[in-house]
Amino acid sequence: MHKKALSAMLRERRALISPESHGLARPTGQGRRAPGLSQQQVDLLLNRAIHTYHRLESGTYHNPPVGLLREVAQLFRFDEQEWVSLCRYARDEDPPGPLRPSAGKEIPGMWQEAVEGILHPAYITDASWDMLACNSPFTEMVPDGRVPGNMMRFMLLDPDGRAILSDWETAWAPLLVPQLRAALVARPDDTVLRGIEREVLADPLAGPLYEAGGAVIHPDGDERPIRHVKLGPGWLRMCAAQPLASPGARLIILMYQQGPRQDGAPAIRSGRTWAGLPPA
Repeated sequence: MHKKALSAMLRERRALISPESHGLARPTGQGRRAPGLSQQQVDLLLNRAIHTYHRLESGTYHNPPVGLLREVAQLFRFDEQEWVSLCRYARDEDPPGPLRPSAGKEIPGMWQEAVEGILHPAYITDASWDMLACNSPFTEMVPDGRVPGNMMRFMLLDPDGRAILSDWETAWAPLLVPQLRAALVARPDDTVLRGIEREVLADPLAGPLYEAGGAVIHPDGDERPIRHVKLGPGWLRMCAAQPLASPGARLIILMYQQGPRQDGAPAIRSGRTWAGLPPA
């Protein structure tokens, strides 16, 4: 627990919530000068026992339950990044899932221009793997330039997807199904993901692989074989990142190498030189 950061964060945000906005009177007791809700009013609004919120804000509530943190975050109108910070300050861990079901379903419009400026094939999907943005090099590597509506469904179930993903049963599918399973753990009520899961379980090839499980939850740094529609067989080196304002969304950059697999670039560490100059 990070008491100082937790207390400052909660106290600042509590001060922004007016009691009147929740049908409560502003406390007028002796010495009461602080703006916003009182700690007792927070307990009242959350239907919690007296002093529950005081223990949280003061840092004396060790390992508070995620349910309490979620209720506080929703009452204080936290965004997704603030929700992550709250869980880290209070429990020393990331939250088990997003604060709101709508999280990860959209990105700022500037991301389309950013993706178009990437030289390699690149795309962004939302938290359900629905396509949000892609560039022209990406459309050139898929059959007929047809942009998939959902990348997970395309890679696991679409015949065109299976055709261009070389060695699909060994090099692709066993690494995809754990990502779907992990996403459902974090977003169990996501109807798109549940629909894909049902289709996968009903599929004679993908179903057994899904049932077998696996531990891979992201493709960052992977190298996998592919049949590029225009350039032929080769390998993809994959970079994965997340737009910070949209937890669960994914930016995927696919660096294509024609022909046989080649050694990848070494890991990047601080202290490297730039253009022959020593580090500052």
